[in-house]
Amino acid sequence: QVQVVESGGALVQPGGSLRLSCTASGSIFSVLRMDWYRQRPGSQREFVALITGANFTMYADSVKGRFTISRDNAKRTVYLSINSLKPEDTAVYYCKTQDQWGQGTQVTVSS
Repeated sequence: QVQVVESGGALVQPGGSLRLSCTASGSIFSVLRMDWYRQRPGSQREFVALITGANFTMYADSVKGRFTISRDNAKRTVYLSINSLKPEDTAVYYCKTQDQWGQGTQVTVSS
């Protein structure tokens, strides 16, 4: 069974940048589709981005141009780079693969 662990969340000022990491174990990482979701305060969890084993990527319209998903198969890690952070990006960010979720990492955007 795959296990995923997120890291990299922090308190960041508006306009700043951040890179989240998600490490997966227990399967052949290079073929895994990896998804990022987020849950903003008072809202349901929402899709943010995904990357397939073939490096196909997809983004939610709300994050296109500011978020970049990438992967390093040697490190079994997928990254979510976020630029020009906005207060509305404040959320718990979750990684998901093969229906397994991580515990989430908190991103807070505030001055």
